[in-house]
Amino acid sequence: MEKTFVGYRCSLCGKEYGPEDVQYTCPADGGNLDVVLDYEGIRKKYQVEDITTRTDASLWRYLPLLPVTDPGGEGTPLRAAGWTPLYQPPALAKTLGMRQLWVKDEGRNPTASFKDRASSVVVARARQIGAEVVVTASTGNAGAALAGMSAAVGQRAVIFAPRTAPPAKVAQLLVYGAQVILVDGNYDSAFDLTIEAANAYGWYCRNTGYNPFTAEGKKTAAFEIWENVILPLGDSTQPLNVFVSVGDGNIISGIHKGFKDLMALGWLKVMPRIFGIQSDKSAAVANAFFAGTETIVPVAATTLADSISVDLPRDGVRAVRAATQTGGAYITVPDEEIISAIADLGKVGIFAEPAGSTAYAGLKKALKEGVIGADEPTLVLNTGNGMKDIRAAMAAVKEAPIIEPTFAALEKHLAANR
Repeated sequence: MEKTFVGYRCSLCGKEYGPEDVQYTCPADGGNLDVVLDYEGIRKKYQVEDITTRTDASLWRYLPLLPVTDPGGEGTPLRAAGWTPLYQPPALAKTLGMRQLWVKDEGRNPTASFKDRASSVVVARARQIGAEVVVTASTGNAGAALAGMSAAVGQRAVIFAPRTAPPAKVAQLLVYGAQVILVDGNYDSAFDLTIEAANAYGWYCRNTGYNPFTAEGKKTAAFEIWENVILPLGDSTQPLNVFVSVGDGNIISGIHKGFKDLMALGWLKVMPRIFGIQSDKSAAVANAFFAGTETIVPVAATTLADSISVDLPRDGVRAVRAATQTGGAYITVPDEEIISAIADLGKVGIFAEPAGSTAYAGLKKALKEGVIGADEPTLVLNTGNGMKDIRAAMAAVKEAPIIEPTFAALEKHLAANR
């Protein structure tokens, strides 16, 4: 077995640990751990072409850059996570006055969200270390991803979710056969209970912003952006703008980690600028960015975008750095604009849940306020499919009319709505 994974480094104090020394966060200060890879060893064995010529149309094409062994599961949804569609909708670009615009649709993952990336890698790690049960807290997407990826390979999964999670998401958890426990509280209370249960029962905890391997799964989106957008752009010195919605901060920090890995390997010449977008009703990370600090102060999150509704982001420090260290920024948008963005994306054939449309709402605001220019190459990440939250989708559009089943009634309706 190749020893790609060589240890951890604390994102706060910088202390380094061996692969067997710790499992979740830094024992010294509780900081999130960055997985350290053997970059020199990878560089000696692989060239860019060794990765880009692979035929595996999933995140597993990047196995040489991941800290896990091959999980098996061929022919199952576990092997189908990642390698999501990349669109260049001309109508959307024209509306915004942009020349180069991409939308990466993570709603096309097996359980319909970005979280499949993290869960597939965490399940691979669980199998590698012989974990009997994997547990997570989730507002729906992370839990559905863990339940789906676990079901694919017969791994036991336990999910704690707030009782307010959208019914469609809870249905996914149950259909995939996970043990589902609804908590009469918010995501943060479910998160804390999950850690307590994992410690008590010896379960392997997948919690986002707690388990270092979640970011390792999420970084694969950066690899796909590099392979499918940045490399074809050639040796341009103009960085790509990447717009990402932010809740607990692990997606944006994972994407940043992916780009940093590529820089460390010498395979990426210009670091993309990463823009984190939050609802103004759940803006703990953005508040820290605006204050010029890495101190994350909890908020009372009330946004309707449940996937990014977080009081205390568990990966907030690295989420701030994803913007500050890349020349990006944070932008907050009201929920009304998040809902409107669902309709905007729908008109070009992309069905986004509120957390996914948040990134597009942020792009619109960035252009309006001159944060970026219309001539800059830009990618928007849609993190989840709109079927996850039908109530929000219906709020973005007018209800369909009901008419009598006669041609006269049809003519009357069409005449009234010309």
